Amino acid sequence: MTGSTAFWDRIAARYARKPVADEAAYQRKLAISREYFTRDTELLEIGCGTGSTALAHAPYVKHIRAIDFSPNMIAIAEKKRIEQGIDNITFECRGFGELADGGQRYDGILALSVLHLLDDWQDVIGRVHDLLVPGGVFISSTACIRDMLPGFRFVAPLGRALRLLPELSCFTAASLRRALEDAGFAIACEWQPGKRQAVFLVARKAAREKAG
Repeated sequence: MTGSTAFWDRIAARYARKPVADEAAYQRKLAISREYFTRDTELLEIGCGTGSTALAHAPYVKHIRAIDFSPNMIAIAEKKRIEQGIDNITFECRGFGELADGGQRYDGILALSVLHLLDDWQDVIGRVHDLLVPGGVFISSTACIRDMLPGFRFVAPLGRALRLLPELSCFTAASLRRALEDAGFAIACEWQPGKRQAVFLVARKAAREKAG
């Protein structure tokens, strides 16, 4: 078990009980996301946690494959799915890097409060682009820590050493936009509820690949 997995397993039950910090902003993000869904949408959510967002979107799409590397998080998500009688979500305990490429492509991919927890976040964006159908959307909500708390990158290693924080990558919103555009995405929507809050982005893959 990696340090990050152990951290999220340890806090899973507490995380599941914790209310959404900004319910109005969360509901707006759900509403914006659904503008890009249809009843035929095949959706992948990476870092799904305890499954709340996948469960909220389930009535609006065909199927959701929701993955997270924390067994405890997935166990809670699956329990909620069964209790709510939802049958179009598949929760899987696996990291994004473990996602085998069997040729399946998705209409949409969600990464909510995920990218800043990955040291290879730029590579992940490139892989997401590959996994989308032409015209597909990548929907992310990301704490751009270099903008929100400029000095935090110096404190984060101590927080990790004390097991108070998970692994974190500190980058700016400008760096995130640039990485998306470098991967071949066009920004379709950008919204930030407040100066020190996560940046919500909808990035679209081109409907047709450019000729070489």
